[in-house]
Amino acid sequence: MIRSLAEMMGWDKPSRPAKRVRLSLDLSDAVVYAIGDVHGCYDALVALERKIVADAAKLAGRKVMILLGDYVDRGPNSSRVLDHLLEPPPEGFERICLAGNHEMLMLDAVDGSLSLQEWAQMGGAPTLRSYGIDYTHMIQMLAPGERLALLRRQVPQEHVDFLRGLPILIDAKSHLFVHAGIRPGLPIEAQSDRDLMFIRSEFYDQAHLLKSWVVHGHTPVARAGLEGRRLNLDTGAFQSGRLTAARISGKGGRILSVTVPAATSS
Repeated sequence: MIRSLAEMMGWDKPSRPAKRVRLSLDLSDAVVYAIGDVHGCYDALVALERKIVADAAKLAGRKVMILLGDYVDRGPNSSRVLDHLLEPPPEGFERICLAGNHEMLMLDAVDGSLSLQEWAQMGGAPTLRSYGIDYTHMIQMLAPGERLALLRRQVPQEHVDFLRGLPILIDAKSHLFVHAGIRPGLPIEAQSDRDLMFIRSEFYDQAHLLKSWVVHGHTPVARAGLEGRRLNLDTGAFQSGRLTAARISGKGGRILSVTVPAATSS
C-alpha cells in the first residue's frame, strides 16, 4: 500500500527533484540521541525524553536530539506531539526533527492532493481525532469540500508550517540520519525524497554497500539493533508502546527505550 500510494503521488520517479532540505552538520563533538518513529505516542515521547535527560546528565559536551520522522498518524495524540515538538527542547539540548512519509501524507491531505479516505487508510483517522474531528461522522455527513475546509480549520497553521519546514536528512560524515534509509551507491545529492522517506528492500538488500552508518526508522522491528552499517530505531510505538532511542557518541553507543501502552496514552 505504501509503494502504490507513493507511485500514485509521483514519488517513485527518480527524476523528481528533491524539495526537502538536507543538512550537513559536524556532530563530532556532540552526544547524539536519535529517536525512532513516535506516531502520535505523546506519553512515550515525554517519558523517553526524561530518560535521555537523565542519561545525558553524566556526560559532558554538546547534546543533540534527532527525531527521525513519523510524528503523526496511527497513535492517539498526533496533535499533542506536534505541540510538544514546537516547544523548546529540554534544557541543555538541541533538537532537530526530520521529515517522515506520514508528515508528507498529512500535508498532502491538508493541501487537498490526497483524499481524506486515502489518508485514513494510512493511519490518518487517529490524527483527525486528535484535532477534534470524528472521521466516520465527517465522511457520512459532509461533502468532500466541506471535509477539507473542516480539516484546514482544525489543524493550526503553526503545525502545517512546522511540517513544511522539516529537513529530510542529516549528513554528519560518519553517520547519516534519515527516516527510511538511502539508496546505496548514490551520493547524497542524488538521493530522491521518495527514497529517503519510503525506501525499504533496496536499502536493506544492499546495506553491505553503505559507506556511512545510517540511523533510520520507518519499518517497525521488535528490538532496535544494528544490521551491518544500519541501525533501525522504529520499534512500533503505536502498537508495542515501546519508543526507542540510540545514544551515539564517538565510536560508542547505547540503546534506550521506554514502554508506555498506547491504549492508555492520554
